[in-house]
Amino acid sequence: MTAYLTSMWAIIWREGLRFVHQRERFVAALVRPMVWLLVFAAGFRAALGLSITPPYQTYITYETYIVPGLCGMIILFNGMQSSLSLVYDREMGSMRLLLTSPLPRWWLLFAKLLGSSMISLVQVYVFLLIAGLFGMVMPPMGYVTVFPALLLAGLMLGGLGLFLSSLIKQLESFAGVMNFVIFPMFFLSSALYPLWKMAESSQTLFLICTFNPFTHAVEMIRFALYAEFNASAFVWSVLATGVFVGLAIWGYDPARGTKRGLG
Repeated sequence: MTAYLTSMWAIIWREGLRFVHQRERFVAALVRPMVWLLVFAAGFRAALGLSITPPYQTYITYETYIVPGLCGMIILFNGMQSSLSLVYDREMGSMRLLLTSPLPRWWLLFAKLLGSSMISLVQVYVFLLIAGLFGMVMPPMGYVTVFPALLLAGLMLGGLGLFLSSLIKQLESFAGVMNFVIFPMFFLSSALYPLWKMAESSQTLFLICTFNPFTHAVEMIRFALYAEFNASAFVWSVLATGVFVGLAIWGYDPARGTKRGLG
């Protein structure tokens, strides 16, 4: 058990050091959602004519409504960027050293996911702090109850990125795949507008948003920020996490022969 915990701590520490040494990554993770929050929110609200009355019986402004969606954006982008580093590690050879250790491969991959998720949590809480300085404050208890929701969302989206990285052999190719995954998942969700507004526009798009796992992750975060529990979103997020993490472990299984470059 000591070896398992030591390896997990070492991997998480390595992820943290990499993040600290990449200051531009931290700044970019905050600038992107702040631009959406402070610049585009007013335009979206005016163009869509949105009046938000969430199911937890509290009236909030549109800017406050999209805060959970932008938290999800941070987690989504960080999950993909962490997986991008795996492709780089594989090309440099450090990934081979990690995955050929005597510990189970699934444990090493889970530690990698946990490390990237903890980095996402730091970014999200800094974003919530900055949003609070601009008057977009959540209930005090919500900052506590949202922690497990953010962690689960981080594992889910990190698992998706990890699976995608198992299919990509070149660093250049992964950047294109990221764009085909990130933007459809983000825009075809409830991150920026309520699902009922999407249903008014197109039932087809509404169904796509409903089956989008990112939608359920955002709804889980949204309810948790108001100290509420969305059972449906939680169950869907747990199922999606299991599927994505399972696919990632399967993708890095040497028996598949897809990782011939590792050794």
